[in-house]
Amino acid sequence: MSVSTSDLEFRILGPVEVRADGQPLQLGGPKQRALLALLLVEADRAVSTDRLVDALWGEHPPRTAQTSLQNFVSQLRKLLGPDVLVTKPPGYLLRARPDRLDVDRVRELVDAARAAAPEDRAAKLREALALWRGPPLGEFAFEPFAQPEIARLEELRLAVLEDRLDADLETGRQAEVVGELEALVEEHPLRERFREQLMLALYRSGRQAEALEAFQQARHVLVDELGIDPSPRLQELHRAILRQETRLEPARAAPAQDHFEDVAATILSGRVVPVLGADVADLTLRLAQRFGYPRDDGAVTLPRVAQYVAIMKGSGPLYDELHELLAVDLPPTAVHRFFASLPPLLREHGRPHQLLVTTSYDNALELAFHDAGEEFEVVSYLAAGRNRGRFCHIAPGGVGALIDQPNTYATELSLERRTVILKLHGQVERTPTREWESFVVTEDDYIDYLAQTDIAGAVPVALAATLRRSHFLFLGYTMADWNLRVILHRLWGNEPLSYRSWAVQPEPKPLECEFWRRRDVDVVELSFAEYIETLGRYLAAQPARAPR
Repeated sequence: MSVSTSDLEFRILGPVEVRADGQPLQLGGPKQRALLALLLVEADRAVSTDRLVDALWGEHPPRTAQTSLQNFVSQLRKLLGPDVLVTKPPGYLLRARPDRLDVDRVRELVDAARAAAPEDRAAKLREALALWRGPPLGEFAFEPFAQPEIARLEELRLAVLEDRLDADLETGRQAEVVGELEALVEEHPLRERFREQLMLALYRSGRQAEALEAFQQARHVLVDELGIDPSPRLQELHRAILRQETRLEPARAAPAQDHFEDVAATILSGRVVPVLGADVADLTLRLAQRFGYPRDDGAVTLPRVAQYVAIMKGSGPLYDELHELLAVDLPPTAVHRFFASLPPLLREHGRPHQLLVTTSYDNALELAFHDAGEEFEVVSYLAAGRNRGRFCHIAPGGVGALIDQPNTYATELSLERRTVILKLHGQVERTPTREWESFVVTEDDYIDYLAQTDIAGAVPVALAATLRRSHFLFLGYTMADWNLRVILHRLWGNEPLSYRSWAVQPEPKPLECEFWRRRDVDVVELSFAEYIETLGRYLAAQPARAPR
């Protein structure tokens, strides 16, 4: 029984199939199925009878070949309908609507993907790849007539797969695709685009050394197999990874509305602890300017600037300058003023005040609260002097007292009464007895300089309990801020934080993203000023709690 053209689906990306209303049709014997396969390969193009005879019977067809061919065509017409398989000189033509032939559907999805945003692009390309059900043309894989088409369809599949992997890398799925890419590189060792994608995925996952090793493996394979070097494109990627160029980082979309709604609602639930830090990038630029560091030397990082200063000026001036930069009181910024403006909003919503954590050495946060007319108290870690390793509690009246026993404060410490600022930082006093023998200031030197004691065990019990049950909003940190890394390690070790948290960074590096990811912290790429301004609008839009 024949069916209408609109009911038919044709499939060649796997075993050859024709479906009507979702059910497979019986396509007849091997020769008849081979005829259908060839007509589908050439869908909407006339195929000559001579070519069909040659494909079905080879160089020595029987005398009955033409008659047998006509019989096969007749049987297929009964099955598919006379309007699907038509006579067109010099042979026959099979009509298949583009949306009914799987390979045409693949091309439609690929074209649509090219015009789509990365997330939608990846989804459309996954849909296209799902149309492959196995080796193209199935049972005819070894037939001469099928070989060119099978090779073409396999190349199409690999190209779509490469495009899908590119889309995944654009949308931050680098860690998810590493294993898949490793398998693809093993299966297709000479295909450089897979190797390029693997190197990029490893680098963006914070695995720079493995990304560089992947390049060396590519070089060995290409030299051994073909006697050639990697392509200029692959070599350029290798150099970019060595230099940690920012262009390798994925483009990140602006935070979605849902993010700001979630953070605003969580702040007003009283379960967010903002953690504010001095931007070490800013400190580094100030050091570079102060000592005339050449700006055309590539990345301006603290170790590079420190090494330059140590060589040109000696170690003493560097540490004197570090002390001045770290200890200076800076004016409040928009970020400080934003958090100082929150107490009235929290009171309006019937919530307690915030616990704010800062690892900065300045008093900008305290000044912002003072300017806003809001009471606050400070619990500050003492990193120097005879009381090093203890906390000092400073009440609103300016009265300070050492916390030398659990839960003993200058006044009652309660977030129900006022904001508490917890200051966690390390050593800022220069140690005159230490001999600075090395010209190179290492990360260990800086960590030693900033934090020389165990902070975790000294945090007051009441505040530690609040920290354990809170979300965190990190502002002003980069991986270069070793002070934060030391403090986080001492407070939480390498374990993820208890609740989902957020880190706002204007230009996060792959290693930084991996650092935060291991702690279940979402990275938000936005300037601090823009982030705070947007978050403020969402907070203002939150309905106040109804009076009881």
